[in-house]
Amino acid sequence: MANPGGGAVCNGTLHNHKNPSHGSQSETGTKNGIMKEAQQNGKPHFYENLFVESFEEAPLHVLVFTYMGYGIGTLFGYFRDFLRNWGIEKCNAAVEREEQKDFVPLYQDFENFYTRNLYMRIRDNWNRPICSAPGPHFDVVERVSDDYNWTFRFTGRIIKDVINMGSYNFLGLAVKYNESMKTIKDVLETYGSGVASTRHEMGTLDKHKELEDLMAKFLNVEAAMVFGMGFATNSMNIPALVGKGCLILSDELNHTSIVLGARLSGATIRPFKHNNIEDLEKLLREAIIYGQPRTRRAWKKILILVEGIYSMEGSIVNLPQIVALKKKYKAYLYMDEAHSIGALGPTGRGVREYFGMNPDDVDVYMGTFTKSFGSSGGYIAGKKELVDYLRVHSHSAVYATSMSPPIAEQIIRSLKLIMGLDGTTQGLQRIQQLAKNTKYFREKLKELGFIIYGNDKSPVVPVLLYMPSKVAAFARHMLERKIGVVVVGFPATPLAEARARFCISAAHTREMLDTVLEALDEMGDLLHLKYSRHRKSARPVLNDEMSFELDD
Repeated sequence: MANPGGGAVCNGTLHNHKNPSHGSQSETGTKNGIMKEAQQNGKPHFYENLFVESFEEAPLHVLVFTYMGYGIGTLFGYFRDFLRNWGIEKCNAAVEREEQKDFVPLYQDFENFYTRNLYMRIRDNWNRPICSAPGPHFDVVERVSDDYNWTFRFTGRIIKDVINMGSYNFLGLAVKYNESMKTIKDVLETYGSGVASTRHEMGTLDKHKELEDLMAKFLNVEAAMVFGMGFATNSMNIPALVGKGCLILSDELNHTSIVLGARLSGATIRPFKHNNIEDLEKLLREAIIYGQPRTRRAWKKILILVEGIYSMEGSIVNLPQIVALKKKYKAYLYMDEAHSIGALGPTGRGVREYFGMNPDDVDVYMGTFTKSFGSSGGYIAGKKELVDYLRVHSHSAVYATSMSPPIAEQIIRSLKLIMGLDGTTQGLQRIQQLAKNTKYFREKLKELGFIIYGNDKSPVVPVLLYMPSKVAAFARHMLERKIGVVVVGFPATPLAEARARFCISAAHTREMLDTVLEALDEMGDLLHLKYSRHRKSARPVLNDEMSFELDD
């Protein structure tokens, strides 16, 4: 698989696929095949109990008002552009210089219409400067604008102790310095802050090898390789695995880094509907039957690209059924576990452990250290042949500077904590606390009447807001209540599905979650955000049990 040209590298495969026992099943055979596969592994799981997801549709009137809001905003945008063109209103946007009007334009006015007339009016809700560690509380630098968010100025005031509901600090390991981080300080004193070289030259340290061996042990695979940037781990390694004459089947909601890597590879890309097994099987069957366009030759490789937890939807990949299809049609599976590694599974080993599957069921494991590990960078893991190939052919390994030694040590420290190699049960406690916090927060949101997306076990919790005006009002009112949230809208989401995205952390206490839920209850009534038709109670009683702080 590793060679994008299709040539053999260590027999040309990551592992030999066994002949599936469900090759001639009926339409219901996929599910039966999954259960057989689980039974063969000695792990009979009832996957339907692990795969409870919600994607409730909004009431019709909400969608109508949402589109009306965008329509009215567009009309006013054209009117304001008219005023700017005639000099009645000051134009702060970038424009082409008059003396260059005969050249090919560098700036397309129409492409910036949405940014200029809608995003700019609510831009104060993004890129807020933080001046503390992203723990359960953080400090925000106050800023104001005198020109409707075209520019900002700082007031000199710090908003203290804002509850952090937006950072991917799932296990609460991204905190300010304490004595448990002494090893990081020691590494900084010994190795310095940077490597100043690539892995191929003089940038491979013993710390990198230690981290890679520990990561492979954690994932129960043969080998792993780490990279200095999580985004580049996808965008620079996918092109090394597939190329022209290969087919990529990509989930329609995959992260931008996966999309970019697929495009850079030169392979043919065909998206399938999110977590839709029937659609994926249809594409696989057509790929096998018809082959490549025009020539009808067989594809050199078929690579399925999925994520463990989808960061905008909060949903979990339907891994058992995708693995069954992968084996049935002899395809390869690449899984991005940026949001699921450390956050899912009884011991934090991600989606594969969550479903109780065999490590060999996934061909390429990818993940980042920016979420659960409180650090930065990414990894690729799997068979030794795969990792050895990427050490030579990955652009990120050949051209990018190696991971900083203190960063590597922070990841090693986090891994040892999660694996219990530090002699404590702190890692396991954090994983269990994250699961409890996630369950509690999701259940209370449903009872309050909000529409939330995703899997019940996902610590990423999208709350649907829909209307662009409510997106801005929601974020501003929440900050006034000293709660920091992330709001997301078009083009990061579908036009009519703007949302607030909450990220639950093991470091959140029950009091913090209750404070947020009370504020959400008020906001839901004030802004009329309780759209769900399946609410359990008008105003549920919040849990008042004693909470506790995790020991450092």
